[in-house]
Amino acid sequence: NYDGSSTGQAPGKDSEVIIYPQAIFRDPFRRGKNILVICDTYTPAGEPIPTNKRANAAKIFSHPDVVAEEPWFGIEQEYTLLQKDVQWPLGWPIGGYPGPQGPYYCGTGADKAYGRDIVDAHYKACLYAGINISGINGEVMPGQWEFQVGPTVGISSGDQVWAARYILERITEVAGVVLSFDPKPIQGDWNGAGAHTNYSTKSMREEGGIKVIKKAIEKLGLRHKEHI
Repeated sequence: NYDGSSTGQAPGKDSEVIIYPQAIFRDPFRRGKNILVICDTYTPAGEPIPTNKRANAAKIFSHPDVVAEEPWFGIEQEYTLLQKDVQWPLGWPIGGYPGPQGPYYCGTGADKAYGRDIVDAHYKACLYAGINISGINGEVMPGQWEFQVGPTVGISSGDQVWAARYILERITEVAGVVLSFDPKPIQGDWNGAGAHTNYSTKSMREEGGIKVIKKAIEKLGLRHKEHI
């Protein structure tokens, strides 16, 4: 358990939050027999607290119809590295701007790729942890990068992405750099950062799956604004 009043997740008069272990990863920092554990959070009465979105997701993913479809996910997580004291992208002149976008996406060179040592350390740590990290690349805005997790099945996707985010936060902490998942860290004609989701079901991956895909797109379209 932990004190939820310290994190804004429970009132001071009833602050206990119970944690349940849900996924285990090898600890790339302490190594040896040490582990990282993804937990979700409950009241002492056993009810998921409001910020515990995993509990409801677990119910959906454990439904027999969903299990039978073997849902695959591939998450492309974009992020921005910021200079700690000025909250300005890594590699950018303080108070100024680099050259326009174009040469930075998947770029190489000291004047195009800022923070590659952090990015490489992250993917190696994720591999050690047992996360299905499947790629990294420099993004369109300088100082911005992306990693991909997947394919993963069902709720394991969320567990692995959150573990990968945590590991990245720890590595940037050691490097003295600030990690930002802000969707639009720099205003103007600079690319934002998102988490593109690639998804398929067993029916979609089989012969004639394009029809299933189109049907799913139509359903998504009915609640497009909510999903965005």
